[in-house]
Amino acid sequence: MKKVYIASPFFSEEEIRALSEVEKILKSRGFDVFSPREHEVRDGDVGTSEWSRATFLIDRNAIDRCDLMVMLYWGNYSDSGTAWECGYAHAKNKPVVVLHLGETSNLMVHEGSHTNITAICELENYDFDTMLQFEYSGKMF
Repeated sequence: MKKVYIASPFFSEEEIRALSEVEKILKSRGFDVFSPREHEVRDGDVGTSEWSRATFLIDRNAIDRCDLMVMLYWGNYSDSGTAWECGYAHAKNKPVVVLHLGETSNLMVHEGSHTNITAICELENYDFDTMLQFEYSGKMF
């Protein structure tokens, strides 16, 4: 069973809705899914150095253990944590499937990914065994 790490912001209703849909699709396909939203550290006070360190270690260790990453990317705007996760996965030679949900892309994201898709529904049929590669073709910076 492939271990999939989902990198995504979850600060707005739109981001949470999209992330929930991706979590559901990947789990229904039988993947072992790690979504940081489902593993938030709730012990201690949010914003303390202890909370920060614990959260960082949980997420970084999950990336180390995953087989691949699915990144929900909202265009040239990106949550800095999500961007860091994507870069770290790339540095660890983990394939990153970028799901473009915005209208633009930063070249470091689409060029640093394994493949680029443009709709959540594409995750329902994407072949995570052959991992076909698709170039990003939208507006880029």
